[in-house]
Amino acid sequence: MKIIIAGGTGFLGESLEQYFKQKDAQVYILTRTPKRDHEIYWDARTLGEWKDSIEGSDVLINLTGKSVDCRYNETNKKGIYTSRIDSTKVLQQAVDQCSVKPKVWLNAASATIYVHSETQPNTEELGIMGDDFSMNICKSWENEFFMIKNEQVRKVALRTSIVLGNNGGAFPKLRMITKLGLGGKQGSGQQKVSWIHIDDFCKAIDWIIDNNNMSGPLNITAPNPVSNEDLMKKMRKHLKVPFGLNAAVWQLEIASIFLNTETELLLKSRNVYPGKLVKNGFRFSYPDLDNALSALLKN
Repeated sequence: MKIIIAGGTGFLGESLEQYFKQKDAQVYILTRTPKRDHEIYWDARTLGEWKDSIEGSDVLINLTGKSVDCRYNETNKKGIYTSRIDSTKVLQQAVDQCSVKPKVWLNAASATIYVHSETQPNTEELGIMGDDFSMNICKSWENEFFMIKNEQVRKVALRTSIVLGNNGGAFPKLRMITKLGLGGKQGSGQQKVSWIHIDDFCKAIDWIIDNNNMSGPLNITAPNPVSNEDLMKKMRKHLKVPFGLNAAVWQLEIASIFLNTETELLLKSRNVYPGKLVKNGFRFSYPDLDNALSALLKN
């Protein structure tokens, strides 16, 4: 199997590369800074020689996008938007020019597309989308992706939640603040956290590739979201840290300025349920947070 991962040098891309190489797939990475033989230069905006790599590939995965872990000033907002739209648009141009097109194209998306919800789980069918900077980015991104339909190319938008793994993403930061005694609840602590273990993330991608009936938007989350308060309690329990200082919203607002981030990343309630995965029989290795944390902290 020949797999192209655009923007594949981050935590998720590296994990997928490792996963599929263990299954003897040929994996090529499109990146601005190629360093290895199987990495190909692209600028994520314009067609170039990289488009030849997509010809005859089995799977195209696009993970390109500026990190949202920054201050939402005008420059960063523009970067978050254009990095997602431009890369999706130029990949579509490349796919259109292929005589043998990829069988399936998985495009990054985000569980942030749904409104703040502490009680009502958002499924693909019944999820409510809102209207703010983050949600509108997610909607524009998916609109760009699904704009052109081609019967030869099955398209899936990966509405991914927080992916927990030791090699990147949120988990190393959560572990660090817990060990420092700062692992109490953030804000009210009632906001829901949708999460997925990195192994289940990779397994889900593989499963989606194999299941031809999977298309359209898909929630890539574990089936048991937890409250922020419960998440931090479980972190303290697994790390054997007896206490954790709570952080009020006003404290987070000040800290976020110094940490060059936004409080929304901690305070928005992402109550997301993987309706399509569960309904179609996907088996999670780590459906519960306790199991996931045990596995992560054992390694």
